[in-house]
Amino acid sequence: MLLGIAAGAVLGIASRALAPEPALAWTVDHLSRPVGQVFLRLLFMLVVPLLFAALVMGISGLELRKLGRLGLRTLGYTVVVSAIAVLIGMALVNALRPGEGLPEELRELARKTAALTPVPAPPDTKAAALLVSMVPDNPLKAAASGDMIGLIVFSLIFGVGLSFTHTGPAARLREAIEGLYEVMMTLIGGVLRLAPIGVAALLFTMTARLGVEVLQQLLAYVGVVLLALAVHMFVVYSISVRVLGGRSPLRFFSDVRLAIATAFATASSSATLPTALKVAEENLKLPPHVSRFVLTAGSAMNQNGTALFEGVTVLFLAQLFGVELTLAQQLVVMLICILGGIGTAGVPAGSLPVIAMILGIFQIPPEGLGLILGVDRFLDMCRTTLNVTGDLAAAVYVARGEPAAATVPASEAPAFEEAPVNPSPRRG
Repeated sequence: MLLGIAAGAVLGIASRALAPEPALAWTVDHLSRPVGQVFLRLLFMLVVPLLFAALVMGISGLELRKLGRLGLRTLGYTVVVSAIAVLIGMALVNALRPGEGLPEELRELARKTAALTPVPAPPDTKAAALLVSMVPDNPLKAAASGDMIGLIVFSLIFGVGLSFTHTGPAARLREAIEGLYEVMMTLIGGVLRLAPIGVAALLFTMTARLGVEVLQQLLAYVGVVLLALAVHMFVVYSISVRVLGGRSPLRFFSDVRLAIATAFATASSSATLPTALKVAEENLKLPPHVSRFVLTAGSAMNQNGTALFEGVTVLFLAQLFGVELTLAQQLVVMLICILGGIGTAGVPAGSLPVIAMILGIFQIPPEGLGLILGVDRFLDMCRTTLNVTGDLAAAVYVARGEPAAATVPASEAPAFEEAPVNPSPRRG
């Protein structure tokens, strides 16, 4: 990946400075751009089955009938804190404007030459009409037309229905969807093996068109992501631990430092789960039935860092290419990031198809993903750290007021005792 990044960026800048214009245009149009578009189309190809399978498995695996008060508190906390995370990221992007600064002629060139798949806009942008449009009358039509919000809502409803249906055929259907999920994981791994070539082609195309200026915006983008992650981790989580958990934030971060270090090193929420469980029970002294349930469910669903990253990335690329998003459109982006994070957060690089899908919805050139892939590994480590810390902060909140005894209500025991930890690494 590093070789691809370096080769694409250096060759693109050198070609822009030294190559004759006709030769450069031919190279971009017939070599680098088609290769980059194939890589992007492979990501787009996986969006629909990946979202459906991941969301259905994430919801149905929670055994909603058995969640009770513990599950409702966890789910409510997750939704609220994820929304705060996305709001922080989007507010910083709007305030600091990291994507601005490219000359207008370069932006216009990028917009004209980008291959975009038109996605129909909702006919009415009023709040009531948007709410109605979120519920699809035909889920297959929604998926085919690019109505990803409708697909997400259908997948969530389908997962709830599957969770409440305890029959033999339903169990076999769940196994089939799990098989679809595993196939998508395999395909994602295969596409990512092509990432060095795809990233090199995308970066060559971007830098050959836009020059070194675009790399300056990339550094500003990284700075905004890190600032947003830091604000959420040290401000929002500190308030949550103090107000909702009744604990000292300094003591909390000291107690969970081993889980934080593990999350940063592995960039995997699932790989960090055993360490997080150990920290929760031995350092934070949380009731085992609370920590096991909240951390196991949170490793797949409570992904504040991923939701924040997706929101910041979409708005940054919109600014970079001069695509103005209204407040209503930004709220739609936030909603997709929150809902999509439930299933895609646990997939290695699973946020990339979601980001690609949102870019298509709002007509933002998807070539910008090449820039993001160039720095994604480091940002993945950082947002996984936020994800794991958020799971532990959620466990602190949920544990407050719960009985500390080891006796677990029968209605809640299967939710964490039978929950398997996926042996494959799950990226934050």
